Amino acid sequence: MRAPKRQLANVGPIEQLRGGRLWRRLPQLILGLYLFGASMAMMVNAGLGMMPWDVLHSGIQNHVPLTFGTIITILAFVVLLIWIPLRQQPGIGTILNALLIGPSLDLTRLFLPRPEELGWNIALMVTGVVLNGAASAMYIGSQFGPGPRDGLMTGISRVTGRSIRLVRTLIEVSVVAVGWLLGGVVGVGTVLYALGIGPITQALLPVFTVDLRPRSKPTTTAEDAPED
Repeated sequence: MRAPKRQLANVGPIEQLRGGRLWRRLPQLILGLYLFGASMAMMVNAGLGMMPWDVLHSGIQNHVPLTFGTIITILAFVVLLIWIPLRQQPGIGTILNALLIGPSLDLTRLFLPRPEELGWNIALMVTGVVLNGAASAMYIGSQFGPGPRDGLMTGISRVTGRSIRLVRTLIEVSVVAVGWLLGGVVGVGTVLYALGIGPITQALLPVFTVDLRPRSKPTTTAEDAPED
């Protein structure tokens, strides 16, 4: 029987590094974060509706002389400040998420075409959603901590005792509403992302989750046991 996978959840950077298999985890994390930003760029250029948080980013961009990626980075660190009263502990992946996704979006948009035909726009939008699900599975599966926005969701859920589903819904409805009021782009892509990102990420997560087994003791502890 195959030994259960060792999970590194809610631990600090030192424990994450001690988890081993860095030769795979670090490249997977960085590639996943780049592809995450690239997938966001696809949906932005498709012009058929953005991811919930990008609706807010695009709304803010209408009022400040900053690039889309710069706004993403600034807002990510604003969200991290909210982690402080929630007593959330950032990981290596959390910080790299905040630093890399915005620049990767701006970089991708430098060479990514902006199609004028509807068929190509739809193809770009669908590809962006699928790629975002794969990228999410990659950086989550590397086990270096959640992104700033995911950590906000789990932190609020833990402090309030409300379900992850309810907290995520309230947060994303709120950012879409504020972004729309600021002139952000809401469309069919926003709905497609909301419906598709969960199933895509869940389907691909087993593929990209790095199997971290204890180096010495083969006995499974309560900390290492898989969650139900």
